[in-house]
Amino acid sequence: MLNVQRAMVLRQCLRATQRLYHGDVRVRFAPSPTGYLHLGGLRTALYNFLFARHAGGKFLLRIEDTDQSRLVPGATERLIEDLLWAGIEIDEGPGFDGDYGPYIQSERKELYSDAVERLLQNGSAYRCFCTERRLELLRKEALRTRQVPRYDNKCRHLTEAQLEPLLAKGTPHCIRLKLTEHEEPLEDLIYGSVQHNVSETEGDPVIMKSDQFPTYHLANVVDDHHMGITHVLRGVEWQISTTKHLLLYKAFGWRPPQFGHLPLLVNADGTKLSKRQGDIGIQQFRERGYFPRALMNYIISAGGGFEHRPNEKPQLLSLDELAQQFRIGRVNSHPSRLNAELLNDYNQLEIKRRLSGEQTRLHLVALVQQLVKQAYPSHSNLDLAESHILDVLNWAAQRLTLIQDLTSSKLSFLWVKPTEFELNDLTSEQLQQLIQQLSALATFEKDTLNDNLKNYAQKQQLKFPMLMKTLRAALSGLKEGPGVAEMMEILGKTVVLERLEETIKKQSKVESTREHRL
Repeated sequence: MLNVQRAMVLRQCLRATQRLYHGDVRVRFAPSPTGYLHLGGLRTALYNFLFARHAGGKFLLRIEDTDQSRLVPGATERLIEDLLWAGIEIDEGPGFDGDYGPYIQSERKELYSDAVERLLQNGSAYRCFCTERRLELLRKEALRTRQVPRYDNKCRHLTEAQLEPLLAKGTPHCIRLKLTEHEEPLEDLIYGSVQHNVSETEGDPVIMKSDQFPTYHLANVVDDHHMGITHVLRGVEWQISTTKHLLLYKAFGWRPPQFGHLPLLVNADGTKLSKRQGDIGIQQFRERGYFPRALMNYIISAGGGFEHRPNEKPQLLSLDELAQQFRIGRVNSHPSRLNAELLNDYNQLEIKRRLSGEQTRLHLVALVQQLVKQAYPSHSNLDLAESHILDVLNWAAQRLTLIQDLTSSKLSFLWVKPTEFELNDLTSEQLQQLIQQLSALATFEKDTLNDNLKNYAQKQQLKFPMLMKTLRAALSGLKEGPGVAEMMEILGKTVVLERLEETIKKQSKVESTREHRL
């Protein structure tokens, strides 16, 4: 078994070495399955994907699950589902093709053990036997003296004579990297030249925990090297850590990838976007009815990466179009402010786009049918005709931003046909005359309808409020809702006439039944 694992390590080393000598772009999105995908994570995945597609390269998904205590069951599966929903294609990753797997860190422990052994042998790392109690005392003392807590590197100076008895007894220990001064600045693809000398402010970091699982720093560097990653695009919060990673690359004698750090995503008021906000999870956006293309365009509208055209109206672009236009040098280096109103604008544009295509229009109709059935499960008399749904969608495209809003209770008249209604204040003959008058109308808009109904009420010597009450009940079965003329405009001429004709038929049956009983 060990020989097989060693062979796997050797093959990956060879591939990584080969990768350095040709220009294929390889990027990765490497989330931890400690929760569900949120807006910030999707932004990182999207920019990596666009960068790879623009360069004709590969997009990898790697699951970083070394912190076993925080794993959330099902998080990896949901994460992959959300990425695919967004249109982000995974070239290599868990469950996908690829020669550089496994793509889950907990299945790569042999690689990390070999890497740590290499650092111990060349003197770049050391074993640390300090207990949690001692580390806690260090933290408390630093806070008492108003200093930044840091490890004092005590075990860095242990001699072989001191190490031997500790190892012989099996004393628990971790492995730390020896921080050295890093004089060369990081040439960030987005921020330019950045200098962070972590050895001045931090103690030696842990790279292998006592449970034999690597920390983020070690696993990240080892995996990026063995998977042939050429460019690392991640959040700016990792920029300081990149100095440690460059020191690790130097300790291994490996060539590092190029790094670019994406600016913070912030709310419209400048406050930091937080995973604790309940409305930034991708699942929440999906459930609320936002379409993938709308969400992708919303994300890039805040972060840049594209040619800026002042005063230009929002444009809805496909992922292929976005990839073609994307330039890493155009990504903002200042915090990216999200404008929630813009997301609604993009979603409305996407509804209009889907209505303009034959297949996408049919998919939209099917979606409405599904949503209506879910919203009104106890109603069997639903109006789900394709022509009716298309009329409603064409009306809604100018007014609503979410398809789900069409199933709200105040719009139930669109779908739920009246079942029990009797004409008490209007005769069948009068209603038939109204049907003929409405049929002759060239336009079926609210103002025209309102004027027409008022004229009809005057000619028939009917009280206008009574007529409105009767029509509302005949068309919707509701006592309240939008104005009757507005309701008629939304329903459309065909449906209004059908429902009024149906009312006459039901009234005839009621009257026939009464006569039969008499």
